[in-house]
Amino acid sequence: MTIHYPSAAQIDEAAARLDAGALVVFPTETVYGLGGDAESADAIARIYAAKGRPANHPVIVHLAPEADPGYWVRALPADAQKLIDAFWPGPLTLILKRADHIPAAVSGGQDSMGVRVPSHPVAQQLLSAFHGRRVGTGKQGGVAGPSANRFGHVSPTTAQHVRDEFGGAVHVLDGGAADVGIESTILDLSRGFPALLRPGYVSPQQIAEVIGVAPRLPDGTDATAPLASGTLKAHYAPRTPLALLPFAAIEPLLTAFGGAGDRKIALVARESSAGAWAHAPQVHFVAAPKDPQRYARELYGLLRALDRANVERILIEKLPDGIEWIAINDRLGRAAAAFEAQAEE
Repeated sequence: MTIHYPSAAQIDEAAARLDAGALVVFPTETVYGLGGDAESADAIARIYAAKGRPANHPVIVHLAPEADPGYWVRALPADAQKLIDAFWPGPLTLILKRADHIPAAVSGGQDSMGVRVPSHPVAQQLLSAFHGRRVGTGKQGGVAGPSANRFGHVSPTTAQHVRDEFGGAVHVLDGGAADVGIESTILDLSRGFPALLRPGYVSPQQIAEVIGVAPRLPDGTDATAPLASGTLKAHYAPRTPLALLPFAAIEPLLTAFGGAGDRKIALVARESSAGAWAHAPQVHFVAAPKDPQRYARELYGLLRALDRANVERILIEKLPDGIEWIAINDRLGRAAAAFEAQAEE
């Protein structure tokens, strides 16, 4: 499918909106972001209000390729520069100590902040145009850009997902479907050692190959870790109840489900596991992608589609525990946790 990217005039209009303190939705290679001027506390407050996001939950600042990341942080460690050289532009966010002149609102009041340079061409054009408007002003033109959805809901990977979420209330630049499909890897370098806060497309092995040491993996015991985007226990959830289970635990639920009218139960599983259940009349079956990168790319679109599919519940077969599945397991685990928390209330 041919993608008709925004024109230069449309990019300039969007940059002018950011310059005036308004919000703009823009595509990245990961998900669509709800962007505002990262040096304006008022614009950041508008982002939080639009999403319904807690004020202590930080947002990531997106920079133009030509921007100076050192402007945003107190210091740029050698490991940070190595990772920047290796993975920027791309889906890696670095957590570093926030420079004193950057509003605390962008980091939820913490002394650290997340920065990255996206690789999507539309994002780069917008960021460069906004950056250019700040030349000579003493500012850099970074864009605070959490995912363009209501807080805790499934992230958007197309412009239509954003419109489904916000209607016409936001200005959207359409850049087609996101290539990666899940949010960026977040690596904390603010405490003197590398720690993975959110898994993503850039893997722990790739990070270790660049800096010579494996990052600490998230295991729930890192009490000093800074709060980062998308790291709450319950997150990325559809509106339809979702459970992530081994197939042996799914089968009794499928057997017990009798259906109600034309409603079905959704099953996302490997075809080899599903067997005859893939064709059962009360089951809405979706074959799980075998490749983790394809699974990631299709995940959020699938969850949104199942929300529209008139299903009673979504049952997803638990994924392998291999490191290549860590990011998908993270997102599905947080989506399922949203409904586990409801059941406990």
